[in-house]
Amino acid sequence: MRGATMKRTIAGLAITFFAGLAPHALGAANPPDAPSVVLIQNATVLTVSHGTIEHGSILIKGGKIVEVGQSIKAPKDAQIIDAAGQFVMPGIIDCHSHIAVDGSVNEGSVSVSSMANIAEVIDSDDIDIYRDLVGGVTAANILHGSANSIGGQTEVIKLRWGQPAAKLPFEGALPGIKFALGENPKRSNFSIPGQPRRYPATRMGVEETIRGAFTEARDYKKAWDNYNKRLSAGEKNLIPPRRDLKLDPLVEVLEGKRYVHSHCYREDEILMLLRVAKEFGFKVRTFQHVLEGYKVADELAAAGVGASTFSDWWAYKVEAYDAIPYNAALMTRRGVNVSINSDDAEEATHLNQEAAKSMKFGGLSHEEALKLVTLNPAMQLGIDKRVGSIDVGKDADLVIYNHDPLSAYAVVQKTLIDGRVYFDRQRDIAQRPEREKERKALIDKEKKSAEKKPDATVTVGPKPDEKKPEAKKPEEKKPEEKPKPPALMSSTGGAQ
Repeated sequence: MRGATMKRTIAGLAITFFAGLAPHALGAANPPDAPSVVLIQNATVLTVSHGTIEHGSILIKGGKIVEVGQSIKAPKDAQIIDAAGQFVMPGIIDCHSHIAVDGSVNEGSVSVSSMANIAEVIDSDDIDIYRDLVGGVTAANILHGSANSIGGQTEVIKLRWGQPAAKLPFEGALPGIKFALGENPKRSNFSIPGQPRRYPATRMGVEETIRGAFTEARDYKKAWDNYNKRLSAGEKNLIPPRRDLKLDPLVEVLEGKRYVHSHCYREDEILMLLRVAKEFGFKVRTFQHVLEGYKVADELAAAGVGASTFSDWWAYKVEAYDAIPYNAALMTRRGVNVSINSDDAEEATHLNQEAAKSMKFGGLSHEEALKLVTLNPAMQLGIDKRVGSIDVGKDADLVIYNHDPLSAYAVVQKTLIDGRVYFDRQRDIAQRPEREKERKALIDKEKKSAEKKPDATVTVGPKPDEKKPEAKKPEEKKPEEKPKPPALMSSTGGAQ
């Protein structure tokens, strides 16, 4: 179900209700008058930034964390959440997601599609938002696809299920842009017989496409800088350079105002983009997937580039054959800021477990593993002053688990964003009978509607014991009965 403006069929609604996933109408999020003061108490608080607090409490006011400790007195007007025997951690941040997009994530017609913008197609009705909330995800980096050497602009969102699309973007987060290297942008598996292949078709072509685009952007920036300099000097009657929507985002990259997140796999292509970035004076913020990052971890650390990778996906295509489950840990040990991402709506529902795998494959500590899905991706997205750890002054984006989040038995009980409960397991369970009842009513209504309509696929014919009526032979036209040419129409008519 994608697209807030798309008409939902009754059958589609029925499926949604059957899945046990709360729609907007059933109060998926707190009402607008939700209490501004909340106290979570008696929990094991995993701060990520400064250790673990046993029997800890978190006081939230106006969506912000105002106090963290063991002895916090509840204000008179506070909503109390008793988390005895449970664990509280920062909300999970997914640095590579494609949820909440209305339509395709790829503008694949050209290799440089920097004018396309994911922010324009954010779909607040995508059920994957709710499903990921169920998995403890509170923020996600929504990326363009990987069909382009330089793809579309990206958007960081908070998963405020039930809110309109305009309320989803993470306020103040620096915008990004998606790059891609390797097989996808050179369209190895996307050629159409009989049609010429889109440039580039090789890895060297991908490199030159990026270099060519930034050469144009550098010249474009120079023209604008010169214009603005002359304008500020008081010159009159100046004609500004022609606006180029494709180059504007690339100028922002050159100016450090837009992050580059690049899809990649192999060490050679990773080093290639680092060289091109150095040539033009910009930085790559993160390499995404980066499955051979362990081979060039020292180079990544020296360049200050983040790595957002999978825990253990490999061998699903040729360029992923050298992936290993130790990748995250090896890069971490070499000083790279590493996060574990989903790239898949279902995978995002258990990123806590994906992070936990790094303890087995590489021996990361409990806190290091938690950072892979909290503070590290927050740093990669430049939002770590707001989220990623449980500290005073940060947004109250929190997840409550019934067991240690890195346990295979951990299940999310509540997910809070800005201090508001957007997912509550007990509430969800309590609402299931009502949703099941409505689902059944919708299905019955659809069945009755279908019964009233004639089945166009059924051919109506004579019964087996009935003789077919003899078909009349068409009458032969006599020569004088041949159709005559139409009479000319008047000037006020159509044809003449």
